Amino acid sequence: MKLSDNTSVSMPMRNLLSILGATALGVWAYFGVIERLNNIETRATLFETDLLKKAEQTPVNQELYMLSEWLAKNQEAIQKEMESMMNNRVNIDFLKSQVTKLQKDVENLKDKVRNNGSH
Repeated sequence: MKLSDNTSVSMPMRNLLSILGATALGVWAYFGVIERLNNIETRATLFETDLLKKAEQTPVNQELYMLSEWLAKNQEAIQKEMESMMNNRVNIDFLKSQVTKLQKDVENLKDKVRNNGSH
C-alpha cells in the first residue's frame, strides 16, 4: 500500500461525523478539565494566602489576649487594694474620733485634778 498526498480515502459520512463529534467532545471535555483545575488551583492559592495572613496575625492576637488577661488581673488587684483602703479610711476616721474623745476626757480629768488640788 502506497500513501501519498494524492491517495484518496473513501469513508461513509456517518463515520466522518462521528469522528468529528468525538473529537469535538474530547476537546470540550479537555478544556472543561483544564478550567476546573485552574479554578481549584486558584482557590488553593487564595486559601494558602489567607492561611498565611491568619498565621501571621495569630501571635499578635495571642499577645493581645495575654496582655488583656494581665491587665484584668492587675485591675482586680487594684480594686481589692482600693476596697481595703476604703475600709482603712473608715477605721482611721473612727480612730480619729476616739483619739479626739480621749483627748477631751483627759483634759476633763486634768481639770478635775486641778480643781481638787486647789480645794
